[in-house]
Amino acid sequence: MGDFLHKLTVVWNDSRLRNRILFMLGALAVFRFLAAIPIPGIDSFALQQFFSNNQLLGFLDIFAGGGLSNLSIIMLGVAPFITASIIFQLLTVISERMREMYHEEGEAGRKRIAQYSRLITVPLAIIQGYSFIILLQRNGIIGSLSPVELIANITLVTAGAILMMWVGELMTEFGISNGVSLIIFAGIVSRLPSTLQQLVFTFTPDQIPLYIGFVLAAVLITFGVVVLTEAERPIPITYARRVRGNKVYGGVSTYLPLRVNQAGVMPIIFALSILLFPQMILSFLSTLSLSGLTSIADTILRFLGNQWIYGSLYFVLVFLFTYFYTAITFDPHAIAENLQKTGAFIPGVRPGRPTEEHISHVLTRLTLVGALFLGAIAVLPIVMQGITGITTLAIGGTGLLIVVSVVIELIKKIEAQISMREY
Repeated sequence: MGDFLHKLTVVWNDSRLRNRILFMLGALAVFRFLAAIPIPGIDSFALQQFFSNNQLLGFLDIFAGGGLSNLSIIMLGVAPFITASIIFQLLTVISERMREMYHEEGEAGRKRIAQYSRLITVPLAIIQGYSFIILLQRNGIIGSLSPVELIANITLVTAGAILMMWVGELMTEFGISNGVSLIIFAGIVSRLPSTLQQLVFTFTPDQIPLYIGFVLAAVLITFGVVVLTEAERPIPITYARRVRGNKVYGGVSTYLPLRVNQAGVMPIIFALSILLFPQMILSFLSTLSLSGLTSIADTILRFLGNQWIYGSLYFVLVFLFTYFYTAITFDPHAIAENLQKTGAFIPGVRPGRPTEEHISHVLTRLTLVGALFLGAIAVLPIVMQGITGITTLAIGGTGLLIVVSVVIELIKKIEAQISMREY
């Protein structure tokens, strides 16, 4: 308790850190205010019924930060920006030109890729906004719209998505931690009161074993994410001794910490984005009056609607994206090069290329453990849903997974800022 109060005092006394936290809280307050402003012409009762029976929209609401369940002006949230980011991060692996831009051009190249992602967000937001509005209109959630009203609503939700992208980037730059993750986190947390209220009013004595199972699953997910995030593998590092006159420099031994889960929560977010974006497009196509296209869309939706197939795809995507995001964010070549330049080496391993291969080998094995564990925890709520048949278990479990990961990352960023100040 004393250590916590000391850190709280340090945070409050450091004007730079205090301003970052206040900016983050202010941006989240603006986001929640905008999430409460609905677009025109909504049937609230039909919207509530539609959401209660649709798991797809429940997952999409996670990325919308809770704005989709109200059909607010920011109903798309950061989903278009996440999709655009995934597209360009995949291109850094597929395209030689994009790979050179990302790795060899340094910060300038990464800024150009980020700018491309922002530009692609606009057409993606238009497509998603149009698909949502037409889908909801055909299900009676939104009343009949004239062409002008339709264009106005699409423009409104597209502007909301761009605004959320901007707010997320401002939070990353002037706040603490990743702004997009914090927006998703705030949306999940904002749904807790209504979820608890629903559980209380629908509670019956025969559901006690189910609630106990859900609590145990929540504890297991929380424990697993904390262990996975904190676990690391130290690689010993020794600095070569240098003699200058009567003084000896170097000879210090330290270690390079490799985290079991270098990617954090991003594999979960990426995997859900890849799964949900095609489902959204297929749901829109299934409402069209084109018999052949509607039949194909319905068949694929039924295939993806099978919980065991969906869970298997989810596990595989989380596994692959853990490797993918780790490969993008952690560069063994740069680490080996920096160690060689500073006169450091791994005992028993030659500097340069052998050091790079050694770090890559250790990282690959660590990531395997992390990817399997993260994938297993991600699909645990879906397995429980398949057993119990309750849709909210899958949505709530995924939300809990994201919330725990974001909180841990935020705490680490604040502690890093405190450590920098004390040094």
